[in-house]
Amino acid sequence: MAQKISRALISVSDKTGLEELVRGLVRHGVEIVSTGGTAAIIRSYGLDVRDVSDITGFPEIMDGRVKTLHPHVHGGLLSIRNNAQHEAARLKHGIELIDLLVVNLYPFEETLAGGGSYQDIVENIDVGGPAMIRAAAKNHADVTVVVDPADYGKLQAEMDAHDGATEQTFRRAMAGKAFARTASYDGAIARWMESLTDNPLPEFLVVGGRKVQGLRYGENPHQQAAVYRTDDGRVSVLDAQQVQGKELSYNNINDADAALEAVSEFDPADQAACVIVKHANPCGVAIAGSLREAYDKALACDPVSAFGGILAFNRKLDGAAAEAISRIFTEVILAPGADNEALRILAQKKNLRVLLLPKMPQANQGSQQVKTIAGGLLAQTRDAQTLDPATLRVVTKLAPDARQMQDLLFAWKVAKHVKSNAIVFASHGATTGIGAGQMSRIDSTRIAVAKSLDAAKAMGLQQPLCHGSVMASDAFFPFADGIEAAAEAGAVAIIQPGGALRDDDVIKAADAHSLAMVFTGIRHFKH
Repeated sequence: MAQKISRALISVSDKTGLEELVRGLVRHGVEIVSTGGTAAIIRSYGLDVRDVSDITGFPEIMDGRVKTLHPHVHGGLLSIRNNAQHEAARLKHGIELIDLLVVNLYPFEETLAGGGSYQDIVENIDVGGPAMIRAAAKNHADVTVVVDPADYGKLQAEMDAHDGATEQTFRRAMAGKAFARTASYDGAIARWMESLTDNPLPEFLVVGGRKVQGLRYGENPHQQAAVYRTDDGRVSVLDAQQVQGKELSYNNINDADAALEAVSEFDPADQAACVIVKHANPCGVAIAGSLREAYDKALACDPVSAFGGILAFNRKLDGAAAEAISRIFTEVILAPGADNEALRILAQKKNLRVLLLPKMPQANQGSQQVKTIAGGLLAQTRDAQTLDPATLRVVTKLAPDARQMQDLLFAWKVAKHVKSNAIVFASHGATTGIGAGQMSRIDSTRIAVAKSLDAAKAMGLQQPLCHGSVMASDAFFPFADGIEAAAEAGAVAIIQPGGALRDDDVIKAADAHSLAMVFTGIRHFKH
């Protein structure tokens, strides 16, 4: 059923598109009512507008905290048009009907993201806006509510098509969006308030975000997908500027996130780092003095899997690295900037997606992680645990030397980002074999060795790349067979959490093969 719009209440913090909206409403003979700053701007357009205080008979007070919280506003929004009792009450109290509400909320999220003071953040918690939005959305059978400037054009088109009225389907769609907006807004406030306490997993879990874009499809073509931005404050793929290439897919974004999280483990002030990801798992990771060297070392670990992979770097991309990258097919490159030479070289690969970050994320910045399951959500704090080398416990007769210790710590950082069960071989700051996501740890070890041997054969070598490497395991070895496989592959040292019932057998096996082994006391499962 079409509902004619005769009176609109407009109160917006974001003035985008406001003039076009108001002129369109006036063209349809709509009376405009507004609040403080919004009313002043509408008058500056040379248009008539009534102050909301004309309707309420009450001035704005308490620095604008109280202005629309009044029965004459909420009665005008909530009155059911064909309800005789509502109509009688409205007439008795002199309440004017409001047919359209246009509100966007105080910029709480923007104030928080901009590092506002506690008082600034509190003052940007909107109260009257969400109350009006919920009232109008509840009464969407009679009232139209718009909360996003992106929908102003849709509103104008709807009114143009129906002689200044809106249809029920349009009002229902706008009401649904309105409730989602207030839920997301309140969720952001709740998460901020919770961040001020020591309870990262509250009694009521609020998850919210704003749609960044719809995606062509999900993991598979028959699945629908979209990407949403949350407010956890962590630098992410969504903060990157895409300077070239095709639209990102669901899998591109998922893999790029995995690559960025892994490369953030390595401080760019120390060494350049490159991570190559395929299907959310690193297939090559390396650190070196230059991006080019780091890329070459990472690629050598598994050049077959790297084809069509996602690359992440921790330093500004330069021409030398871009030249090397351009030799094989790559889906996405992530880096904190790129020089002109690098951009010129990569521009020749039209389908290559290049994402430039404003800065690198902090490796150990904690936040909440949420995963959907049938009928619910799993929530946990981010795995931001760092390893203090001083806490490592050497459990074998042989201790790792300084070079081996550096590689053990490097392999441990990589293992944190490999799906469990995870096995990582590494040597001289580069992975030499990775086994991921297997049901048994020994299978992950065998896969890592097999991939290492394949990479060696591609280089004309007889021994697997992992020969002489250290090995990291994301969780303890339940049996000595993993140690036996490591020794057979030529490993020289092992880093693992420890804590298995058969730790003594595992240690004896390492001693029998003259392997150095250290326990971390930390596990890094990743599912």
